[in-house]
Amino acid sequence: MTVICTTNNTLDRVASTRVANLGTPWWRRRLAGLARAKGGSAVLEFALGAPLLIALLVPVVDFGIAYSEQIRVQNAAQAGAQYAILHLWSSASPAAISNAVLAASTVSMLTASPAPIQTCGCPSGSAVTLAPTCSSTCSDGQLAGYYVTVSAQAPYISVMPYTVLQQPMTLAAQSMVRIR
Repeated sequence: MTVICTTNNTLDRVASTRVANLGTPWWRRRLAGLARAKGGSAVLEFALGAPLLIALLVPVVDFGIAYSEQIRVQNAAQAGAQYAILHLWSSASPAAISNAVLAASTVSMLTASPAPIQTCGCPSGSAVTLAPTCSSTCSDGQLAGYYVTVSAQAPYISVMPYTVLQQPMTLAAQSMVRIR
């Protein structure tokens, strides 16, 4: 009968490690174990990278929301201008146009200020040159037209306090249309 004797190197290493670690504090043993560990590195990388990603993502989202609100304020001013096109100007027109601006958007604290105004002017390229009266003659020989200027504004408070922006920031838009 032959007896084969084998030794288990793993058990010997564990036993010798336990004997060697008796004088070492528990936290130092734990750190040494973590340094030798192969698993869990993705969690550590995520823990180190997540704050940086969040610090970059929050301002991008915040400015995106502000830009979206600005578009909604501009659309409200344009809705008021469309209302002015469809209805003749009268003494009640500024209030009715302001109501159209407010009804056209769900932006909180939206105001139609300054109030819509009617002016006389002559078109010149992409701008309007103001005329003293609507019976004035423009440089192209035509009579000056009636224009309505509609404004809208709303405050926007950002999620984070940025040093380059005032708090609250005012989102403003203006739309000018010829009505006659």
